[in-house]
Amino acid sequence: MARVRVLVLQHGLGALDYAVPPDLDLAPGDVVEVPLGPRTIIGVVWEAERWAAREVADAKLRAVVRRFDVPPVTPALRRLIEWTGSYYMAPPAAVLRMALSVPSALTAAADVTEYRLAAALTPKLTPQRAAAVDRLGGRQGSVRELARHAQVSDGVVRGMVKAGLLVPIAVSPDAPPPVPDPAFAPPVLSDAQAVAAGDIARAVARQAFSPFVLDGVTGSGKTEVYFEGIAAALADGGQALVLVPEIALTAPWLARFAARFGCLPVAWHSDLRGSERRRAWRAVASGDARVVVGARSALFLPFARLRLIVVDEAHDSSFKQDDGVQYHGRDVAVMRAHLEDATVVLATATPAIETRVQVERGRYAELRLPARFGGATLPKIATIDLRADPPPRGNWLSPPLVAALRETAVAGEQSLLFLNRRGYAPLTLCRTCGERIECPQCTAWLVEHRLTARLQCHHCGYTLPVPKLCPACGDESSLVPCGPGVERVAEEVARLLPELRVALVTSDTIFSPARAAALVDAVDAREVDLLIGTQLVTKGYHFPGLTLVGVVDADLGLAGGDLRAGERTFQQISQVAGRAGRGSRPGRVLLQTYQPEARIMRALVEYDADGFYAAETDARRDLGLPPFGRLAGVVVSGEDAAAVTTVARALGRNAPRGDGLAVLGPAPAPLAMLRGRHRMRLLVHARRSVELQAVIAAWLEAVPVPASVRVTVDIDPYSFL
Repeated sequence: MARVRVLVLQHGLGALDYAVPPDLDLAPGDVVEVPLGPRTIIGVVWEAERWAAREVADAKLRAVVRRFDVPPVTPALRRLIEWTGSYYMAPPAAVLRMALSVPSALTAAADVTEYRLAAALTPKLTPQRAAAVDRLGGRQGSVRELARHAQVSDGVVRGMVKAGLLVPIAVSPDAPPPVPDPAFAPPVLSDAQAVAAGDIARAVARQAFSPFVLDGVTGSGKTEVYFEGIAAALADGGQALVLVPEIALTAPWLARFAARFGCLPVAWHSDLRGSERRRAWRAVASGDARVVVGARSALFLPFARLRLIVVDEAHDSSFKQDDGVQYHGRDVAVMRAHLEDATVVLATATPAIETRVQVERGRYAELRLPARFGGATLPKIATIDLRADPPPRGNWLSPPLVAALRETAVAGEQSLLFLNRRGYAPLTLCRTCGERIECPQCTAWLVEHRLTARLQCHHCGYTLPVPKLCPACGDESSLVPCGPGVERVAEEVARLLPELRVALVTSDTIFSPARAAALVDAVDAREVDLLIGTQLVTKGYHFPGLTLVGVVDADLGLAGGDLRAGERTFQQISQVAGRAGRGSRPGRVLLQTYQPEARIMRALVEYDADGFYAAETDARRDLGLPPFGRLAGVVVSGEDAAAVTTVARALGRNAPRGDGLAVLGPAPAPLAMLRGRHRMRLLVHARRSVELQAVIAAWLEAVPVPASVRVTVDIDPYSFL
């Protein structure tokens, strides 16, 4: 009897053997439906020798139910799934699930009805319908899509259908997306851009693994350079993937892409509707989706002919997944390019130390763009010493910064204030009894959001209305907000500079590409004088009229025990500083700090990135920290604090020991409770020569763990909470 090994989408199971019915001819990569107990589940046929499975007699094997009519999972993607599971110590089923994340895409679907404007329209239209007709133009879509685009209710669109203003059209849900044209509007590149673009395009044409670091100052035109790599992939009949850290930031990028290639790419992110995700997945698998822009999860899409991967803002820490399969998108992108014989471009103005070391070792080729495009100059950066020029009591903006904001507005230019803290205040304190209002599910303070009149936990999402009485002592009017968030800074600006038109830019206000597009339009139309934002505003935006950037608290990211704190702060401030002076007028940046003499502040003011990174790299090398050593976090969690402590201490007693290996802990995690689960941490520090995953696997296997306790491993951790 023919039999196959199938990797199934079931947690806790690996590969299982199944019988092959006589009418099926199966091969590795085929997506199949198989029985498991009383139900059926999805799986992928795998090479038998790559997964161990329990030997079962032929007579006891259950048969594969069917093969889905979709392209098979390619050998390169199968190898990526194996590598990701092995390196990040994740269950193979969890990794496979990311590749088969849209079960509905595995079967064909019936046609759906969409609508478009009728060829002839009655001249007598209500004002609302007339406005909707003007906004729709030649657009076609579902009732909800047209209503959203026309800025009317679904009922208005349905009324237009009944009136014959919109006519129905049967559309296949799998209609191929438009194909970008590599020759649509070639750009005029600077000499440095042309050299970098040529190197990338030639590498794409070679169809061999070629890793590049595109290191260009903010405003140097990195996007136009890697667009030429995309053009080369399109001309060769291949596909390209662009990863972005914040999908809400893609609106300006999408406009530039459409101007260059004549149409939009296929998008992939969590905000897509189910039908959109289904269409995108099938288009990628068939090869019809020629260019995809998406979040890190797009790395596991089933590309048919992947030729180029671009990781935009490659330094960004949000490419690291912090739950589930805790992979780093930048590193998985490089591995997928290696397995696909493709080109990968890490585009950034501030490459991570790990990336810089790979360049020094000759593993990545470096392409540099040292100057801004079009003759624009980098902004002048200066510090404001808060010890010498403190804000007035109860305020957060120093007099020099307020004066600079006023001068910029008088000159008809725009400003930006950066503070990486959402909400109004990070802590609410009772002046009577000292109570600090915490999240009941996490070891974290609740953040006041005055715009919504609620306290919110930024870790689990728990919210409650702002109380009028102290929940501990019952005193009335004793609760006070402590510390600033962007909403509080906006309140201060409204009090000091009421004439300024202000826009808040945070994940609370800019949570979709449509919101980002509206923001860009408002700023470009000079309807905004001042942007106040979190890290969301540090990257991706190009506002030619913005000439002043003020960093409200340049010291904010330096506290704590994070080994990347200095590097991350340098990257973040460099990125936000890069928003200033991108047009014809010069820019300036003011950093409010209590440590103007600190190395990081001097490096920012003097544009001494090389000196700063050299010192940071030397410190990492001396301590054997990444990329010169290995780290792994082990988190023990559960609802029963005693059970968590017992397991954590057992792990500590049985911790592996040896030359080049140390295990620190256990200790309560900084977030000792998260989403109602108690947490303890251990940290493994090892030399690069240590086979870290094998050591950890043997260690964890030797310690019994009850079902109520979860032990998770984070290889190459970015969060130490």
